[in-house]
Amino acid sequence: MPRRPVFRFAPSPNGPLHLGHAYSALLNFELARQTGGRFLLRIEDIDMARSRPNFVTGIIEDLTWLGLDWEKPVRRQSEHFDDYRRAAAALEAMALLYPCFASRAEIDKASHAPVRSDPDGAPIYPGIWRGAAEGLVEIRKQSDDPFALRLDMQRATALAGRLLSWQSFSPNDLATVQTRIAGPERWGDAVIVRKETPTSYHLSAVVDDSLQGVTHVVRGMDLEAATDLHRLLQALLGLPPPVYHHHALITSLGGRKLSKSLGDTSLAQMRREGVTPLDVRRLVGLPI
Repeated sequence: MPRRPVFRFAPSPNGPLHLGHAYSALLNFELARQTGGRFLLRIEDIDMARSRPNFVTGIIEDLTWLGLDWEKPVRRQSEHFDDYRRAAAALEAMALLYPCFASRAEIDKASHAPVRSDPDGAPIYPGIWRGAAEGLVEIRKQSDDPFALRLDMQRATALAGRLLSWQSFSPNDLATVQTRIAGPERWGDAVIVRKETPTSYHLSAVVDDSLQGVTHVVRGMDLEAATDLHRLLQALLGLPPPVYHHHALITSLGGRKLSKSLGDTSLAQMRREGVTPLDVRRLVGLPI
């Protein structure tokens, strides 16, 4: 028997949800309903400095108001750091991660013009600590200097040993997939474990999707490039890849992607102003 499809909506509780989040959540929920699949809510709260309990409460209130329901219990990433530590340890055992003590200013200074950027717009890491002497690394560790763990991209892609690809699907035809070639090299030596927390978005998302049996990842077009890096991590860790759909972004009148940090109108504010869940569906272009 084929496995039931598993979809998920995975917001970060560092601000209130807006129309863009509503579209992604509703699309995942509707696809799960139409296919007889499962719908999961995951709270991606690894950023302990910015995550707030009131934002988690707001996420639950907003999604409930929209008419969504999900399986319990809800997975909160901050409660599962050991899962990510084990995954990072597996990569370390393959000699694929190395400590990096460089600050952002040091990275900017060491980057040479013309500066190449990764898909997030950050300068491609110039390799300051790649291949550093073990003695120097130990001295910095013994001084309790904070460090990130970066992926040695050249070693990682060589170990993967084949042309990586991922499959995309359309919400209108889940049975038909298109193969996309993955290009993780464009991320350079990406941070896999951050200085302030034992994981990164990339590592935790890949691990959680596998542990939760997610079969279909539906998320915004702004995360399409991340799929290249995620596909590499899946190959290295021996994790089954989901299929992906990266939907169009809901934008402001000026064409800018909606943002929590820029204070775009939240779902809670819209609710207070009398907007209904049906109005939200109309605004994001979903059928009523």
